[in-house]
Amino acid sequence: MIKLVLLRHGQSTWNKQNMFTGWTDVPLTKHGIGEAKDAAKVMKQKGFKFDIIFTSVLKRATCTTDIVAREMKLKDANIEKSWRLNERHYGALQGLNKAKMAAKYGEKLVLMWRRSYDTKPPSLQVNDRRNPSNDKLYKKIDEKYLPLTESLKDCVNRVNPYWNEKIVPALKSGKKVLVSASGNSLRALVKIIDKISEQEIVNFNIPTGIPLVYELNDKLKPIRHYFIGNPKDINKRIAEVAAQGKARK
Repeated sequence: MIKLVLLRHGQSTWNKQNMFTGWTDVPLTKHGIGEAKDAAKVMKQKGFKFDIIFTSVLKRATCTTDIVAREMKLKDANIEKSWRLNERHYGALQGLNKAKMAAKYGEKLVLMWRRSYDTKPPSLQVNDRRNPSNDKLYKKIDEKYLPLTESLKDCVNRVNPYWNEKIVPALKSGKKVLVSASGNSLRALVKIIDKISEQEIVNFNIPTGIPLVYELNDKLKPIRHYFIGNPKDINKRIAEVAAQGKARK
């Protein structure tokens, strides 16, 4: 049996402020740093070790990765960063408060932008300073791949090649793998691995800092998946994420 662990980064400053974050590169809060340490602790207690950690290029994910590697003493683990594991790009909504946008545009529309599978938020203009092509993190990436907005479906299509080209070969070679990324890029992986419906993935919630373990057979078909940690805390955190999915929150 093969085990794969998915970990959403700890709470970021814009998570705390209820802002649309997307590709904006914001840091972890003090609480988020604690969540990363707690995740490392529970994974260590459960006997997990990792040969390779795949993460995004965004600091909230890379910082979480560094904390986990340090706390678990993973000195020999290889860390690979890719923009393909970035959070879903929220377009022109990035940097705006979710509740204020719901008040301005209506809860129904904002909820569709946030939680539907194939509806994109309003796009950035090409000359917007928030265009990823203006960010040094992406200077080596062909501009045709850099989004100005994304739906969850777009995020799945972006993550899928990385799953096939990087993560699958690592798992098949016997490496112990952790993917440390963001909520929507991890939901994209969940959809790819489980092949679940568009509606199911929209309603699947991954809390910050709670490791999600997948048990796979030798053909990488899922046997089961489960969160690890204190059951009461896990249920509480999942409920909180579900509540945050409502536009008025």
